[in-house]
Amino acid sequence: MAKIKILISSRPKLLSDVIRKLIERQDDMEIVGDVRDPLKLLIAAKGTDADAVLISPLQAQGESRLCHLLLLEHPQLMVVTLAPGAESAFLYRVNLPRLRFKTPSGQTILKLLRGGPIPPAS
Repeated sequence: MAKIKILISSRPKLLSDVIRKLIERQDDMEIVGDVRDPLKLLIAAKGTDADAVLISPLQAQGESRLCHLLLLEHPQLMVVTLAPGAESAFLYRVNLPRLRFKTPSGQTILKLLRGGPIPPAS
């Protein structure tokens, strides 16, 4: 079975480490890149064959634009963003409305990355 390839872009380092450990414990997932600066994410996405991008945290005013640019260049991607403080998560897919999830757990994030049954959006 092919693994789900995930590109991570997160700051601060502590949050990045938590996300990395969560994904590395999954047999069906692998991290194909880790970019600290979300602005360099567009360049990094070109150099991988990622299935999903996990971004955290983003400033609200830049999130939508960055996600739409990623999907424009890489329509096969699923983009999951975490709000500062992880009080919510957002799922972006090409040609679909953005979905918001309140207080996402690690299991919710993993379900989103797997593209499986999506928990109810808020």
